[in-house]
Amino acid sequence: MSGPAADREVATADPAAGPTEWGDGLVGVGPWELERPGEPRPTGDRWDPDLLDSGDRRNVVDRYRYWRREAIVADLDTRRHPFHVAIENFGHDANIGTVVRTANAFLAAEVHIVGRRRWNRRGAMVTDRYQHLRHHEDVAALMDWAESEGVPVVAVDNLPGAEPLETARLPRECVLLFGQEGPGVSADARRRAAKTVSIAQFGSTRSINAGVAAGIAMHAWVREHAANGRGDSY
Repeated sequence: MSGPAADREVATADPAAGPTEWGDGLVGVGPWELERPGEPRPTGDRWDPDLLDSGDRRNVVDRYRYWRREAIVADLDTRRHPFHVAIENFGHDANIGTVVRTANAFLAAEVHIVGRRRWNRRGAMVTDRYQHLRHHEDVAALMDWAESEGVPVVAVDNLPGAEPLETARLPRECVLLFGQEGPGVSADARRRAAKTVSIAQFGSTRSINAGVAAGIAMHAWVREHAANGRGDSY
């Protein structure tokens, strides 16, 4: 079943969040009274009165319709995956927004931005509001943090001696590190990373977009550690 009636049924049932939500192309819902005529208006800390009044057209799954932002983040925090994503930003990389958006989709623990603090948030499509972000001044600071947390860093770059991602075993708890567009992972990052993995390519280009590479690597982690179809890591 699809359409507004199905949306009401899903929202009313408040199902457990799954790995994918299929829709009919219409994003969001209108005011509560129009969507659910005759149903009592919900109360409680998780509900946003303004969204209940005016509708909710945010880029969130239906489970979170009418929820406050803080309530959504708190719920995501109960089931985040134990992998982190880091991207070097020494050249003001335009791919960071895409990386953040993808990290939110795969429910990464945190996104670490190494280098410049400022980045173009347009590509994140406001998903940065729901994704934990951490800044590090340089690679050394990121590596020191990872070592203090006992989390190995896996660099993703097509370099001599790199292990093919297609056959590599990724640690369940890890940091997937990506270099900026063009130069790739910095020499310091390669030197201190626990391992480096590469993504197989078969065409004429020397490299693929950093945002695309991040999505491929995150999905490889999901296939290995969250392949039960519910988004729950083993």
